[in-house]
Amino acid sequence: MADRAIPNAGALRGWRKSSYSNDQGGSCLEVLDAHPTGVPIRDSKLPEGPALVFPSAGWTSFVTAVKDGSLSS
Repeated sequence: MADRAIPNAGALRGWRKSSYSNDQGGSCLEVLDAHPTGVPIRDSKLPEGPALVFPSAGWTSFVTAVKDGSLSS
């Protein structure tokens, strides 16, 4: 699982806030583009904390499903 996590996500530069996040201080995801092993995702409230790294294809499928409403309950 070590290859799927970055223990200190604050060591990396270039994070951007998810377009689905708001500026109200709630639950926000940050994404790091152009990472060599996949798509790192972190909690914006814990920038020095860990990040999870998802395979690029899996992350793309997830974002597509969110956008088209496929994940609605």
